[in-house]
Amino acid sequence: MDETPQVVGELMGDQTQVSNNEMIHDLEIKGFGEIENGKLFLKFFESLYLLYIEKLILMKGKKKIKFDDLMNLYQKKESDSLSKFLIYRDLRNRGYVVKDGFGFGSDFRVYERGHFGEKGAKFLIFGFSEGQQEKMGNLQEKIKEITQMGKEPIIAVIERRGEVIYYKINKINFYENKSKENNSFKI
Repeated sequence: MDETPQVVGELMGDQTQVSNNEMIHDLEIKGFGEIENGKLFLKFFESLYLLYIEKLILMKGKKKIKFDDLMNLYQKKESDSLSKFLIYRDLRNRGYVVKDGFGFGSDFRVYERGHFGEKGAKFLIFGFSEGQQEKMGNLQEKIKEITQMGKEPIIAVIERRGEVIYYKINKINFYENKSKENNSFKI
């Protein structure tokens, strides 16, 4: 991202709109935003990330929006916005292209390094804060559907200190343990 010039964007609802064609091209190549009607729209976590690394000048009318202002705005709308930002930032810092999740309750889809635009996303990320509970049956069903699509499900757990730890999930089959009754322990 060091070679990326500062981008100027306009806050429009819960997205950032970028209108400059040169900036749109530069961001699109790096996997940021979605193009619609000749303009690029950044999701909130993308805008937060670009503000965080000081590559975005975000305006709302004539007012300049800072990182903390935008984070506070999104935390009022979505309780898990800080968690999403932390996961997004960590994945981007590791060199991955990250897009909004689709279906299955996933938070993000992540492309293999160097394959954005060539292949579909390889990983689907589920974000959890440390101590957050999830019903195993729900997660199991999601994992089954994701693996049938050829994607790899990953759980991203955010520790209390803000560090993100990733767990690759594989399907496991548990077989019923049938012991022979006649060999059981007798007194």
